[in-house]
Amino acid sequence: MEVSIDRRRAGENVWLRRAGVNERAELMACTPHALKYEVLESEEAVGREMLAEIEAAEQENSGNLTIVILGGRGAQALHRLIGEKAKTNEIDELLSRLNIFTQDALAPMRMNNAFSFVRDFERLLGDAFFEKVKSFNSMQTDAPDLEEEVIRYAEKLESAGGIDIFFLGLGPEANAASHICYIKPGSGAGATDVAGVIPISPTIVEHHISKFKAGGTSPNEADEIECRNATHILTLGPAAVLGAKRIVQSIVDADTAPAKVESFDRFIKTEIADDAETRARQLDENPGLWIRLNPNVRSLVLPSVLRRPN
Repeated sequence: MEVSIDRRRAGENVWLRRAGVNERAELMACTPHALKYEVLESEEAVGREMLAEIEAAEQENSGNLTIVILGGRGAQALHRLIGEKAKTNEIDELLSRLNIFTQDALAPMRMNNAFSFVRDFERLLGDAFFEKVKSFNSMQTDAPDLEEEVIRYAEKLESAGGIDIFFLGLGPEANAASHICYIKPGSGAGATDVAGVIPISPTIVEHHISKFKAGGTSPNEADEIECRNATHILTLGPAAVLGAKRIVQSIVDADTAPAKVESFDRFIKTEIADDAETRARQLDENPGLWIRLNPNVRSLVLPSVLRRPN
């Protein structure tokens, strides 16, 4: 399926959206939902529930599945679990049906940099997984033209037939705001944007590096320097979040990222407006709220994210 993509600028941010789709209509077609989160006892329990979601989707669908996976700490337990099972024949049939996509990346950066999500996925999922999975698709962070690369990637994801499960986290931002994928506050993302190329911020770089180190990555100095010198973020956009058939959110690292406590509190308590102008402003100020416009969300958290905000 060929997808026509338009390019637009919002300040220094470049967003790529479906051609011929009305932004206001798409935004207001979504009904806000309260978030009903589940508190689990451990990262391992969260990982098991995430795998159960994939297995349930396999039972409900006869064809291939398109899964957008989450980088960093939020899904590491899932990836370790899948990696162990991939060494056996236990989930071979499932793996043979999975089209895996990543959701964001720092660029420009060598694909073999230790701070690349792909390297982290390889470390946790293991060789057997990559031998058995139907396809694994990532953004090429060393592409000579980053915008063309993101267009190529968005078109490939669209042509896969829709996202069956979109695994998401919740990244902390100033003023108890939040980002998902790497859609940051003030980046001007809209409901029709499938992907974007946005300037990097020091806050996001530090969060990216700290969560990789907390998750067990042991980088060399050259990799960290290159990561800190990245200029842009390649990211999926709100249209991908809104169009996913199922969102599974996991928040397991409030102990190492304590700002998530206040971000999550604001995320679940904000009343999303009924008028288009106010709603658009709320979403731009706090992009985590895009999750609450998808009607089919499961949120899995550890007790640490529910500490009383200061």
